[in-house]
Amino acid sequence: MSIDVHAHVLLPSLQAEVERRAPEAFKAAAELEARRNGPASLAASGRMIGERFPKLTDVRARLAAMDAQGVDHQWVSASPNHFYPWAEEGLAVWTATEANRLVAEHVAQAPERLTGLGLVPLQHPERIVECVDDAILGRGLAGIEISSVAGDVELSDERLEPFWSRVAELGVVVFLHPFGCSLDERLDRYYLSNTVGQPAENAVALSHLIFSGVLDRHPGLKILAAHGGGYLPTAIGRSNHAWRVRPEAHGCAEEPSSYLRRIWFDTVVHDPSALRHLVEVAGPSQVLMGSDFPFDMGPEDPVAEVRAAGLPSDVTQAILSGNAAALLSQRVRA
Repeated sequence: MSIDVHAHVLLPSLQAEVERRAPEAFKAAAELEARRNGPASLAASGRMIGERFPKLTDVRARLAAMDAQGVDHQWVSASPNHFYPWAEEGLAVWTATEANRLVAEHVAQAPERLTGLGLVPLQHPERIVECVDDAILGRGLAGIEISSVAGDVELSDERLEPFWSRVAELGVVVFLHPFGCSLDERLDRYYLSNTVGQPAENAVALSHLIFSGVLDRHPGLKILAAHGGGYLPTAIGRSNHAWRVRPEAHGCAEEPSSYLRRIWFDTVVHDPSALRHLVEVAGPSQVLMGSDFPFDMGPEDPVAEVRAAGLPSDVTQAILSGNAAALLSQRVRA
């Protein structure tokens, strides 16, 4: 049995309607993304998405690709370009609930093999809980996907406390998947917007959760970090040192490294030694197989990548499926 917890679906009808409803804001956001990525990366990504469009939209193509990979089950989340962090309140709530509907319809075509995750308008904290309930209780989805930041809302923002309380109460997964990076045009070549930007955003977002005490106040949270948590697990010693010597870094009750064992991570780290290190610092129960399906920055053979780490057989099987199954079994059923 193998479960891929990091797989995406593209929602073209949602994108088209957002552009129709807010053409100027949509254009400005697209121009920002173009500056952040640079023309070479923008062109390459366009070709890549065009080639993989059926896998991103058609369930039959998805299932055929899963069979070829030896993947039995996927957790399907919206492609992060559907976060729309710039959207005003009414549009943001509509995009989240419409995305929830579309993701639910997609996974319902193969419910024995697909599990869906929903969206919330992170930039409008006062509207998030209703969108959580729409996704989980209304649409039967299994968790919520969020970005690392939205506008001025960092994950340490006190306005998110009702959100953390609600997802912990429901026992659902919160899948942390950044989109874009605040380093902006410094990363506009060599695909640094992704290769450096995504791991940096993961590290910043997780550090906000840890240092602010969110995980202390909500011990039942199930945070799943994409891209193996980015740079944080490999540099956690520096966080520990800051916690010991800097008073302003002492907002959490324990050393930051201890919280890595309360967070779950996918295996999209691209290196067997990095995966072994992640298992070492987070624990074998906290790592789940992911692929970033079907984008080119994920492994084509995620099962083989897990096996290549040479971990004990029981740990390998836990990563391939057992840990993901355990997380899902704890959620409240709609």
